[in-house]
Amino acid sequence: MTLSTFLLLVVAGMGAGVVGFLTGMASLVSFPAMLAAGLSPVAANVSQTIGLVGIGAGAAARSTSTLLEGGRRDLLPQLGLSALGGLLGGGLLLAGGQGSFEAVVPWLVLVASVLVLLSPRLRAAQGGRTAPRWVYLAGVLGMSTYGGYFGAGAGTIYLAVALLTSTETFARSMILKSVLLAVTNLVASVLFALSGVVHWWAAVALGLGCVAGGHLGAALQDHVPERTVRRAVAVAGIGLAWWLAHR
Repeated sequence: MTLSTFLLLVVAGMGAGVVGFLTGMASLVSFPAMLAAGLSPVAANVSQTIGLVGIGAGAAARSTSTLLEGGRRDLLPQLGLSALGGLLGGGLLLAGGQGSFEAVVPWLVLVASVLVLLSPRLRAAQGGRTAPRWVYLAGVLGMSTYGGYFGAGAGTIYLAVALLTSTETFARSMILKSVLLAVTNLVASVLFALSGVVHWWAAVALGLGCVAGGHLGAALQDHVPERTVRRAVAVAGIGLAWWLAHR
């Protein structure tokens, strides 16, 4: 890999980090960049999974206090379930490929995007009632398994789960989204690394940019109204669903 290509992926990683934090659609930037760097589609997908771990690292470094608002007893089970989901999802992908599941993904992302957009009204309709904690945790495991298996729109799916089944604020849900997906990607990356198709220089370059981009995205959120961010997530998710359905 040439120095210019390495630097291109660092810059692309910064863009993917900002987009990934604010909308959960990092792969819309990172995957085309990996292809432009000359990687095959399989190597690009696997290598970007490793690089995208940087988004969660950058976001956590910027917003540690927000991340730990609920205490370690609240956070550790979620991290554990994210790791388990990454292991299950990555294992399923390596064992059998994506198969016919691809046909369901656009609808899954579309529904999650609409739920994120409507979440304030849906929460108000709940009248202060929330689902049992196990429902939220089951959603974290399901989202993480999906993230390790397919990944596209996983951040949007998590936001829908968090906003409708827990009492998490939108701001903390955004941080948790990035950190939990980073854990999922990290565990899945270990499995992918064993497959022998990882382009490590590309993954490192993208990861360096993603750390900076995740940090910047978390900083930008402090200055962007919640309604605007929610709408951006929904619009990006609907766009991703359309692209997945017509590719």
